[in-house]
Amino acid sequence: MTAASPAPAGTPGPAASPAPAPGARRPVYTFLGPEGTFTEAALLKVPGAREAERVPAPNVNAALDAVRAGTADAAMVPIENSVEGGVTATLDAISTGPELRIVREEVVPITFVLVSRPGTRVAEVRRIATHGHAWAQCRGWAAANAPDAVHLAASSTAAGALALLEDTAQPGDAAICAPIVAEEHPELEVLATDIGDNPGAVTRFILVSRPGALPPRTGADKTTVAVPLPEDRPGALMEILEQFAARGVNLSRIESRPTGQYLGHYFFSIDVDGHAADARVADALAGLHRVSPETRFLGSYPRTDGTVPEVAAHVSDGAFAAARTWVERILGPDAG
Repeated sequence: MTAASPAPAGTPGPAASPAPAPGARRPVYTFLGPEGTFTEAALLKVPGAREAERVPAPNVNAALDAVRAGTADAAMVPIENSVEGGVTATLDAISTGPELRIVREEVVPITFVLVSRPGTRVAEVRRIATHGHAWAQCRGWAAANAPDAVHLAASSTAAGALALLEDTAQPGDAAICAPIVAEEHPELEVLATDIGDNPGAVTRFILVSRPGALPPRTGADKTTVAVPLPEDRPGALMEILEQFAARGVNLSRIESRPTGQYLGHYFFSIDVDGHAADARVADALAGLHRVSPETRFLGSYPRTDGTVPEVAAHVSDGAFAAARTWVERILGPDAG
């Protein structure tokens, strides 16, 4: 991966929906709910989201389906965690079905608290409900402080915590969640704070809408594609990677996911540095389509960290333009 430098001052920020005009319909955003999730915290970083209608969804598929159906303008969902890697539910859901576009990303620092009903002590905890990614980030703490507790999978960190307020909750039940959940529900007692095993953990979230005009190129952009492996044979993956390497396009993430069609059939979810409007990225996308015609373009959008990639002179937009001009001179004015 290439070295990078900060974005220059004045670089436009990530694309966002403008505030609605007086009397206009408020935009509708959906997110992986319920309220109080890290996903909602990511959504609230989008300009105008606090004034928009926000609708929690029970899972990633439901959030994305609302966008596809037109009942929501955009959805905020998690896609990558610095500890656990890609969020498979999102990688799979966005890469299949009617096409969607990523228009923005947000990164949220992740901190966790352990909550339960009042009067519970950590030593009495026997079951801890939370999302699988949260459990992965706190299991070291749990092993050291609540060794007899087992993990109960929840659709989100907030859902696991709110389940403690239901009649089905039992003595010894606890949950790992974001601090905001405990702040908004004082009937929950915080048993321990900052319980994450990695204090620098962050999660990346994406704002997804229906296909339309791409966010404008800023110079500090990211492009995401899903590329099926067209044929399982030696060198097939290399042909895909060569489309980027030959054009000086840096990969910032690549993950393989099963297509679900049959055992051994995979697609690759890939993030690259650059925008589809960059000549080197556009040429790489064209090469990908030749190698794997079912390649799905998922969006070009500004990087939340504003990092500008270093681009070698021979793969700059100017170099591509000069090369095209040279070939056109060779072919002559009557070539067609």
